[in-house]
Amino acid sequence: MSRPTVYIAITNHGFGHAVRAACAAAAIQNLCPDILLILVTTAPRWLLDSYIPGDFIHRPRAFDIGVIQSDSLTMDKAATLAKLKQIRASENSIIAGEVNFIQTNRVGLVLADIPPLAAKIAKTAGIPGWMMSNFGWDFIYRTWGGEFVEIADWIGECYSVCDRLFRLPLHEPMTAFPHITDVGLTGGTPSYPVSQLRERLGLTSPPEKTVLLTFGGLSLQQIPYNTLSQFPDWQFITFDPNAPDLPNLVKILGRDYRPVDMMPLCGRVVSKPGYSTFAEALRLDIPIVSLTREDFAESSFLLEGIQNYAYHQIVTPKEFFLGHWEFLHQSLNPPRQSQPIAKDGADAIAQAVVHYLQTHSSRSLT
Repeated sequence: MSRPTVYIAITNHGFGHAVRAACAAAAIQNLCPDILLILVTTAPRWLLDSYIPGDFIHRPRAFDIGVIQSDSLTMDKAATLAKLKQIRASENSIIAGEVNFIQTNRVGLVLADIPPLAAKIAKTAGIPGWMMSNFGWDFIYRTWGGEFVEIADWIGECYSVCDRLFRLPLHEPMTAFPHITDVGLTGGTPSYPVSQLRERLGLTSPPEKTVLLTFGGLSLQQIPYNTLSQFPDWQFITFDPNAPDLPNLVKILGRDYRPVDMMPLCGRVVSKPGYSTFAEALRLDIPIVSLTREDFAESSFLLEGIQNYAYHQIVTPKEFFLGHWEFLHQSLNPPRQSQPIAKDGADAIAQAVVHYLQTHSSRSLT
């Protein structure tokens, strides 16, 4: 008898979607190791391995493009539109190929974050198509106007056949989805004791003077590292392999550590608006300093979220790139909401997946 199998399709954009989908995958595996995970994504295997401790199949496929960017803040709309048109023109062949794969491998459920074609792939394959996200790509593209409006309409049609959306916090309304279940934050759990990490990394500054600089898988082209010289009694941590060698900058090289492993060491996480970084910091109650991000519709919901639920600061790109980082000398703003944000997203999604497969599988799960 074949193992019960879930096909997890991940949007082709940065690392954030891969991280949160991998967190859900790990939770599924933890609840029921007998379930076979197929991760369908162009994200690198090492990233998935850093969140999923057990075995899984990695199928490198891309069904969408997200936004083509040169770094975490710079978008190429023309290239994005051209690629979207290419994907739309190939819709039927993409769906046919994946339906064949799904049926050959006896997949019982599709879970996607959040490539639009995944919903149609599941529908055509005759199995449930579930999704998880805090935004849809139709929402992002529609605000850009012009030819993107037609693309957004097409994406909305794809999402309309989704059987169930697990809507994550910090979300837009996601009105294209007919069936919505709200869940809590997703995110990884730190893997190392704080005292062990401090010793291993040679950290001597107190947490309130230790800062993680993290800008996702695309990073930033011009982080103003020279500004760090104005903070000789502070320590900064970066995953940027191109960062200069500075006495108060710790460079994390290799793949032994993730940003979430560094967060408990720090009094602030400095980032751009991104769900996965925000979610992992919120789950650990680590203050967030975020740049603003113009012309990206999701940004306003993310920034509103940290203002509601985190100790935070919001700085403009000008203040970050050209300023003296006065914000580090200023007090953090407290969260506006007294009610804590739910943090059970990965577990809630995993429980639903396992329950479905246990109920509909041709064999009992252990």
